Amino acid sequence: MENVKEMHPLPGNKVYRDQLVTLGDLQEFKDDLLLSIKSIILSQAPQPIKKWLKSYEVKKILNISTGTLQNLRSNGTLPHTKIGGLIYYDAELINKVMTGQKVESNPSARPILKKR
Repeated sequence: MENVKEMHPLPGNKVYRDQLVTLGDLQEFKDDLLLSIKSIILSQAPQPIKKWLKSYEVKKILNISTGTLQNLRSNGTLPHTKIGGLIYYDAELINKVMTGQKVESNPSARPILKKR
């Protein structure tokens, strides 16, 4: 019996279990692997984030209801701009709020009243 077993042969190449691997083989494998990983990462790159988001987009990102979004607007947590009937939110400010960075609240926002 032969002590050499063939493993996953590539077209034109035979790979054996007892085959020696050279440093050149490892370098070539590393280069191929890095190119494959790079192409996967580049193909799955996130879409550029929009500067201004509408209410439905903010609700989806934050996974909150319409009422909660209204409360965040009212208490100044989420700064917004109203143009006509549409409300827009700055995506950068939302990211700052989400990461815990302090954002200046709207000074004209109503304070939250606590019940006694």
